[in-house]
Amino acid sequence: MLFCKKVLIAAAAAVFCCVMAGSAASESRPTMLYFHIGSEVLQCTAAKNSTTDALFEKLKGGDLEFEMDDYGGFEKVGDLGFSLPENNEPLSTESGDVTLYQGSKLAIYYGHNSWSLTPVGRISGTTAAELRQLLGNGLIRVRLSLGKQ
Repeated sequence: MLFCKKVLIAAAAAVFCCVMAGSAASESRPTMLYFHIGSEVLQCTAAKNSTTDALFEKLKGGDLEFEMDDYGGFEKVGDLGFSLPENNEPLSTESGDVTLYQGSKLAIYYGHNSWSLTPVGRISGTTAAELRQLLGNGLIRVRLSLGKQ
């Protein structure tokens, strides 16, 4: 009987340690992405999925710079130059939504679209009209980072 109690206590301690380790790992996970466009910085609250986990890991090595261009009259799309895990789901986008498309392209929406996409996050602190004006028409250069600087 004493042996069983010791085994149960050891098992409970192991479960507690695993839960606490998982909790600490999720607390240290970044929650924000920053899109730098010219002198403006867009703050994006990141979705919680393996896509953003992989993107955060990539950004720990430094900022990413890429170009984005208009597509379909409702989004700016830019090729990251590498693939991320996809977590596609049926989405109906709104202005400010950020998604992963075809595994290697980020899209910032300034209009509506419905498709199977991977959510990356949502830009806050700007209206649809302000976002559309900032993104402009045609090709733009974007820097994606973990910080506002």
